[in-house]
This record gives sequence, structure tokens and C-alpha cells, in this order.
Amino acid sequence: MKESDLYLPLKKYLESQNYEVKGEVCDCDVVAVRGNESPVIVELKLSLNLDVLLQGVDRISLSSLIYIGIPHDSKAFKKKRKLALKLLKMLGFGLILIDHIKNKVEVVLDPIEYKPRKIKQKKEKLLGEFQSRVGDPNLGGMASRRGVITSYRQKALKIALYLERHGDCKASQIAKDLDELKAREIMYNNYYSWFERVGKGIYSLNAKGKEEIKFWLEKKPSS
Repeated sequence: MKESDLYLPLKKYLESQNYEVKGEVCDCDVVAVRGNESPVIVELKLSLNLDVLLQGVDRISLSSLIYIGIPHDSKAFKKKRKLALKLLKMLGFGLILIDHIKNKVEVVLDPIEYKPRKIKQKKEKLLGEFQSRVGDPNLGGMASRRGVITSYRQKALKIALYLERHGDCKASQIAKDLDELKAREIMYNNYYSWFERVGKGIYSLNAKGKEEIKFWLEKKPSS
């Protein structure tokens, strides 16, 4: 399949909307003109990738009506549909899916001015994690979250190390000595399965905890 295979179904569709359509005009794959309206520019690609987005950015100086045209069965788009549409909205681009076998065209998104909503809760969560994390223990760009040290994990590690040194302890004593108000909550919820309740309000560090904290101790926070 070639990018040019997408052209004729798209041309037919645009002409049905009373546009005059021509291909390869001043480096634009498709240009459609209707009366005195701003021209519609469509860049054709076999997948939604960085190249076609950059082409779209380059066309913004020519028109406010920029579309990306891709095959209707693009696997990459289907896999990341929600995020892909969000990105296109941010750029102000439209999206057209083209079935060159059945000569069908679906306009999924029209170009609009995108104004992202500021979600207060998410912003507060971001800043809260930033402020509560001790030092800078992670390398930016880590491919997997397995090795990410969050502020919650730092607190759990602090409690685990305390239990390793002192043995079974009351949650209230740990909270006091470590100045950690959520010590009991962390041990009770036991998110990492490191802790065991051995008595009323008394916790210990289990074998799994003793083994796993060795891994995390190697990832010491930077100052």
C-alpha cells in the first residue's frame, strides 16, 4: 500500500462537499478549495508518526484547516487512539481515516483550537509527590516503573529499616521515633507485602521485606 492510494477516495469525498481538489501543491499532499474559505490541507501518511506531525506544523502558516489522513485500519492509531486524538487537538489538527478498498472516508476530528483543562487534583498530586519525595532518587526517562522510588516507598523503606534494626514494635512507637504520622496506615495496608501484624498494634518485617529492601537500599536518594 502506498500513500498515494489514499488520495482518490479522499478527493472523491472532498469533491462531494463541493471542494475543488488538487494533489501535490507547494509540497502539500492534498489541497481543497471552496469559494473564499480557508483552504483545507491534508497530509497523507500510512501511520500517524512524527514526520506527518512535523509536516502539519509546517503547513500551519498556510491554513488553519490542517488534516492528517491515514488508513482506517492503522494499528498504531487504534492502540493509542485516545492519546493520539488528544495530541492532534493540542496541535489544532484534524484527522481523517481512509479506506482505499471500499472508497470510504471518516472524518474523526476537525481542526479546533485546543484549550487543555487544568485538573487541580492531578496538579496537587504532582506537586505533593514532588515536595514529599526525599532527594532525587530516580533517573529521568526510566523505561520501567519497577525501579521508581516514590515518596510512599521511601516511607515504607524507612519503616522497614526501623523494624529490621529494632525487631517487632508498636506502630505508635515507630510513628513517634520516625516522626511519620502514617506509619500504622502504611504497615496496615501493607502495599508491598513487607509487614506482618504480630499483635495488637504490633508489627514485624517479614522475610519478603528483608529481601526486597536490599534491592532498594542500593538506590539511595541523591541530595
